[in-house]
Amino acid sequence: QVQLVESGGGLVQAGGSLRLSCAASDSGTFFSINAMAWYRQASGKQRELVALITRGGSTNYADSVKGRFTISRDNAKNTVYLQMNSLKPEDTAVYYCWNLYNNNVGYWGQGTQVTVSS
Repeated sequence: QVQLVESGGGLVQAGGSLRLSCAASDSGTFFSINAMAWYRQASGKQRELVALITRGGSTNYADSVKGRFTISRDNAKNTVYLQMNSLKPEDTAVYYCWNLYNNNVGYWGQGTQVTVSS
């Protein structure tokens, strides 16, 4: 089965930056990726969509991160990135990557913790 490998999480001071990466563990899958996204889930809250990027490069962002976060992808590497700038304590959450394949099956990463201190 498809596995997603995440990296880049950690502890950062408010106002700082982090870049998250998520790559499919096997670039030779029979199915191609139609879309990639980042979700996050803070303690006591529901998981929410942060940013999404389609195969064609169209992007969509949650209002709370517009102007601060940027999602990008490298199709050749089956990798999605989330550049996070001007981080706020309310950005603290577990961040999950999600890949949608062209058979309409989605796969989740294990999640990486992002903690923003104040």
